[in-house]
Amino acid sequence: MSEVSSFSEQPGQDTRPGDPRFFHRSGPFTVEQLAEVSGADFAPAKAGGKSLFRGVAPLHVAGPDEVSFLDNRRYLPLLAETRAGAVILGPAFADKCPEATAAFVSKSPYLAWARVASAFHPAPPSTGFCHPSAVIGKNVALGENVQVGPCAVIGDGAHIGAGSIIGAHASIGQSVEIGERCRIHDHVTVSHARLGERVTLFPGARIGQDGFGFAVGPAGFETVPQLGLVVLEDGVEIGANSTIDRGSMKDTVIGAGTRIDNLVQIGHNARLGRCCIVVSQAGISGSTELGDFVTIAAQAGLIGHIKIGDKARVGAQCGVMSDVEAGADVIGSPAMPFREFFRNVATLRKLSARKTESS
Repeated sequence: MSEVSSFSEQPGQDTRPGDPRFFHRSGPFTVEQLAEVSGADFAPAKAGGKSLFRGVAPLHVAGPDEVSFLDNRRYLPLLAETRAGAVILGPAFADKCPEATAAFVSKSPYLAWARVASAFHPAPPSTGFCHPSAVIGKNVALGENVQVGPCAVIGDGAHIGAGSIIGAHASIGQSVEIGERCRIHDHVTVSHARLGERVTLFPGARIGQDGFGFAVGPAGFETVPQLGLVVLEDGVEIGANSTIDRGSMKDTVIGAGTRIDNLVQIGHNARLGRCCIVVSQAGISGSTELGDFVTIAAQAGLIGHIKIGDKARVGAQCGVMSDVEAGADVIGSPAMPFREFFRNVATLRKLSARKTESS
C-alpha cells in the first residue's frame, strides 16, 4: 500500500484533527499570543507546562504542546486525564485542570476556542493564480490577488474584489459584483447579484436564479419576469446546495453576518436581517421579512408575506403562517408559543390515557 493511502489509525478510531493534507496550518504561538487572540485569562500550569503551542486537539488525544477545550460538565473525567498543555474553559472549571495543564479561562469558552482554532487553521489565502482553463469575459475587473480555479466562468462586466477566490467550475454571471476576500467554492453559480466583503458560498450554492413567479392564463401558466437582484451583505455565509432566488420587483436581501446552512431555500423578495441563522432544509417563502438575530431551525417552513421580529426563534419542523413577534419562541404547525404547544401535547396525552383506561 502506498504512503498516501495508508493511515496510522484503524477504521472507527479517533483521528487527530487538522490533517495537514487537508487543512492549512499556522503557528506555533506563544501563550501571550493565544491569550490576546482568545480574549481569555491565562492561568499557568501548577507544575511546569509549555509556553509555546503548535495546534489544537480534543481532550483525549491532545499532547503537551496542544490546546484543548471544555464547555460541558459531562466531559470533566476527560479533563482529569488529559495530556493537553492548555485547556480553554469557563471559570467554573478553572480549578479542575491537571497540574501539568494550563488554563485559558473565559466567560465565553466556545468563542475563545473558535478564535484559537482559527489562529492555528486560518482559511487559506488566495494564491492569485488564474487557471488557464478559466473563461474570463470582456471588461471583467479582477482585483489584486484574485484566484480563479479550473474551468470557472466569469461573465462580461463582472467585478471581483481583491483577495477573493473563485473555485473550480464556478459560474459568475454577467455584471455580478463580488467584494473583497470572498470565497466562492466549487460549482457555485451566481447571477443577478451583488456580494459584499468576506462572503462565503459553499459548493453548489445557487444565487440569483429566477424566483418562483407566474400568473395563470387561459392556456396555463405564464412566467412573470423576475427583475430584482440578490444582495448578500458583508460576512454572509451560504451553505452547500442552498438556493436564494432573485427578487421580482425588489431585491432579495441577506443581512450582514447571517449564516445559512446547507439545503435551504429562500424565495424572491425575502429580506433577512443581520446575523440571522437558518438551519438545514428550512424554506422561507417570497416577500417574508426576518428581523435581526432571528433563528430558523431545521425543516421549518415560512409562508410568504409575513414578518418575523428581532431575536425570534422558530423551532424545528415549524409551520409559520402568520407574523411572529420580536423575541418570541414558536414551535409546531401551525406555529404557536413553546408553552402553549407543550401544554397542548400534555393535554392530548392525558385524553389519550383516559380513553385507553376506559376502553
